[in-house]
Amino acid sequence: MLNILSILIGIVGLLLAIIGLVPLLGWTNWIWLIVPIIGAGLGFLSKSTTGRNFNLFVIAIMVIRLALGGGVI
Repeated sequence: MLNILSILIGIVGLLLAIIGLVPLLGWTNWIWLIVPIIGAGLGFLSKSTTGRNFNLFVIAIMVIRLALGGGVI
């Protein structure tokens, strides 16, 4: 059950990350980064690793976008 919840939170985080990929909206990733972090936490509590890995992937997308934009743009 926690794995399914983790995947759902990861999907929400991915949708928010896609919005953060738009130029001049990269700063929103700072706000929305907490969503996949919570999902990864739930993924660590479950027995399966699918939700955890998906949320770590979403976190990586957000962090790379922040690094490319200098953390602001």
